[in-house]
Amino acid sequence: MFMPRALKVKRPTDNTSQVLKKKCKVSQEGEKEGIDDTGQPPNHSLKTSTTAPYESVETDMNAETQVKPDDQDTHLPTLEQGTWSPIRAPEDQQSSESESSTEESEEEEPVKSFRKSQRWPEPGEPVCVMCARFGEYICDSTDNDVCSLECKASHLAKMGMGTGEDAFNRDDTEEKRTSQCGQPAVDRAGNTVEDVYKDYSYKEDAFISGLTEEQVQRVKQELGIVTEGREVGRPIIEFEQCNLPSTLSANLKKAGYEAPTPVQMQMVPVGLAGRDVIASADTGSGKTVAFLLPVVVCALKRLVEGGLGGPAALILTPTRELAIQIERQTKELVMGLPNMRTGLLVGGMPLPPQLHRLKSTIKIIIATPGRLLEILKQKAVQLDGVRVVVVDEADTMLKMGFQQQILKVLENIPEEHQTLLTSATIPKGTEQLAARLTQDPVRIAIGDRNQPCADIRQIVLWVEEPSKKKKLFEILNDGKLYQPPVVVFVDCKLGADLLCEAVKKIMGLNTVAIHSDKTQWERNRILKGLLEGDFEVVVSTGVLGRGLDLVNVKLVVNFDMPPNMDEYVHQVGRAGRLGHRGTAITFVNNDNKRLFLEVVNRVKPTGSQLPPQLLNSPHLHEQQRRDKQKAKQRGEDDIMVTKNNLLSIIRKHNRSSKR
Repeated sequence: MFMPRALKVKRPTDNTSQVLKKKCKVSQEGEKEGIDDTGQPPNHSLKTSTTAPYESVETDMNAETQVKPDDQDTHLPTLEQGTWSPIRAPEDQQSSESESSTEESEEEEPVKSFRKSQRWPEPGEPVCVMCARFGEYICDSTDNDVCSLECKASHLAKMGMGTGEDAFNRDDTEEKRTSQCGQPAVDRAGNTVEDVYKDYSYKEDAFISGLTEEQVQRVKQELGIVTEGREVGRPIIEFEQCNLPSTLSANLKKAGYEAPTPVQMQMVPVGLAGRDVIASADTGSGKTVAFLLPVVVCALKRLVEGGLGGPAALILTPTRELAIQIERQTKELVMGLPNMRTGLLVGGMPLPPQLHRLKSTIKIIIATPGRLLEILKQKAVQLDGVRVVVVDEADTMLKMGFQQQILKVLENIPEEHQTLLTSATIPKGTEQLAARLTQDPVRIAIGDRNQPCADIRQIVLWVEEPSKKKKLFEILNDGKLYQPPVVVFVDCKLGADLLCEAVKKIMGLNTVAIHSDKTQWERNRILKGLLEGDFEVVVSTGVLGRGLDLVNVKLVVNFDMPPNMDEYVHQVGRAGRLGHRGTAITFVNNDNKRLFLEVVNRVKPTGSQLPPQLLNSPHLHEQQRRDKQKAKQRGEDDIMVTKNNLLSIIRKHNRSSKR
């Protein structure tokens, strides 16, 4: 019915007959009904045996153990028991118990029927999508974590995949599902991978081909699409013009993607055609789906060509939060596609569950570079089947020092692969990395490069350091500006905690702080609460400033000006996602004088008014004067020396040298 997260066996001790045994609760309902896990009276015993040990644990393959009714978890009385694999429980749930026999024994624990029989998770452990208890199992239908049969039934019913009883009565045996016995993998409708894929290859839609070159250029100009490269494909107008596999197309609509955004219009057809892409677009413009569609199609193609095999696609991200978000969006798109599982490999979370996950049929890996290299050293995953690599938020990768790690990862990938590189900003350093990673790429820029999204109203306020808290409280009291949840960015972890306490105490708002000192479990909880509207104010360092789709955030306050304008673009971009209007307020003072000219050049073209203290600042005037001198110098350097102007150039040089 669903895949067990791990294997559980008893461990023998060296000179004793003690073994480890997990204590299970017995459901009161099951005792009253007088029915055990097999649907038989309580006195009936179930004989089981494990088929493979977990890693280094030595077990006797011929040993069998009688499972007593007291150690079983009760199931629904009206549902039949499916086929299950053994499960290994965490060591903190095991207790030592003496037995007279010295023969090594093994025990298979039944899958829990009711959520109340499951424990609560420890920090970093998977969480059930329905009740937030320990997600001990993986639902094979949706690839999500569940804690029991009860929650699986509720989850499938919620996802529109039948009633709870129908979900339990499905035939989910491995013989029908996968190819370990030589049979082709099938989905719930009985279609094979070949049926789903149908020899898909991207071909330009007849409507798009029928447009004149002038019409195409007009569309690209109106949408702000700029492309560079050889034989660039035309943009699509609707997702249907990609002729995607029916299941993938249905998932796309179900996830709420009705019409493509400009970056999706151009990047999806180019990516589906197999070209390398370097894409720069506004924050919140839909870049994730723009690269996920080519990734999923490539993984499907790999399934058809090479069977189950190893991973077919690799997505590298700089932060754990961004990786978790991308995996969630990937699961939405691959739901119902046979053998299309995702693997999340990130630091800050327990390694064993990630290693166990890799033993499944993983086709798409979402990872941070450090954790992936750690797993590659253990030879727990092979990347020789990867056909497409995505480097998301490439500029952040460089700033965080991931360039060498990315290159080391690529050493494990075949040279012939497609590369998709995306970011909201493409500085010079990123251009150099992109040139090393791509071959004959198509460059796509949406809107003004390295500029904040046009849907965001930018407000710059001159606020001295002692007055910042007072100004923030005024904004939170303003009925026109205050739209919860509000994200407030600060420059240090201690500042986040102190400001969080001040907002709680003075304003009485439900406020939380998030930064890198928080555990991954806490950060995931805060992020989930932010998306669900549980918090009114979230005070954050830069951990929320990159790539995350905070779709319900309408107001961002830069309490501390970011250290550079690239970070400013990303943090401001949290306020306007996927076409939604938002407001970003930034506090500046003389502590930020190094960025005055860049702030004016970025914000003034949007029509936003700038504070007079900034416009009249002598620091700004000095920066403008130097900028003009540099521009003039560049202009003089560009002058071509001819016989007619040679003497005048020499005279100018002599005058400047005498000064």
